[in-house]
Amino acid sequence: MNGLHVNRLTLRAGDRVLVAALTQTFAPGEMWCIAGPNGAGKTTLISALAGLLKEAGESISLDGRVLREWRSNDLARRRALMPQASHDAFSASVLDTVMLNRFPHLTGWGWESDADRAAAHGALETLGLAAFASRDIQSLSGGERQRVALAAALCQEAPLLLLDEPLSHLDLHHQIDCLEALSAWVTTRERSVIFSCHDLNLARRFATHALLLDGAGHAHAGLAREVLTPERAGAAFGYPLTLIQQDGHEALVPALRPMFKSP
Repeated sequence: MNGLHVNRLTLRAGDRVLVAALTQTFAPGEMWCIAGPNGAGKTTLISALAGLLKEAGESISLDGRVLREWRSNDLARRRALMPQASHDAFSASVLDTVMLNRFPHLTGWGWESDADRAAAHGALETLGLAAFASRDIQSLSGGERQRVALAAALCQEAPLLLLDEPLSHLDLHHQIDCLEALSAWVTTRERSVIFSCHDLNLARRFATHALLLDGAGHAHAGLAREVLTPERAGAAFGYPLTLIQQDGHEALVPALRPMFKSP
């Protein structure tokens, strides 16, 4: 069975249950958003899906094999992970930084091939970063560095992308550009994207599916617009939401709470 499958996965933070007995399949061709308030377990869940949590390895399978059975290099060719933050201890060009994600594909003496360089340049081009190839990675702004990190994940050419807050530090223009690039990346081949995001409206616009966590063990999964509703999202985030519709467009916004006058 192709795709990522979760079977009765439970994740905890100390004594608190973040996710309780989650069973879900993330199929090729789908773009999933993991949403929820701060501390709900989004990063923990993405780490588990990437195979970084040993205690979760028995509950997660990829292409019919549990994660613990995968050799690290084989797994790296099958799934790519973009963490929430990147730390650059040393100077390096943007191109060389992106090329690091080609490591799972290197053979022989480990020298990069023309195909590896083409993949790196192609990823930079996809995200509008071609002119940044020779720039020092330490000279970039936070938003520019975030786009480079996403380019590196694309450069890995794994069919499954796991992205932890890929839109952080980005202005709206670049958020939309990145989501459009990911949408095209998913639909051109049998690929999957799972990303965490705080912007419910962008998630409803671009994600095909959503997994909504409330931080108390509960989760709703399904089509994005059926999961990210005012009722469910409002309950998860602890604040009432309303859906505004106008001229074919819609947006979730905070509802106005009634004002009470002092007697």
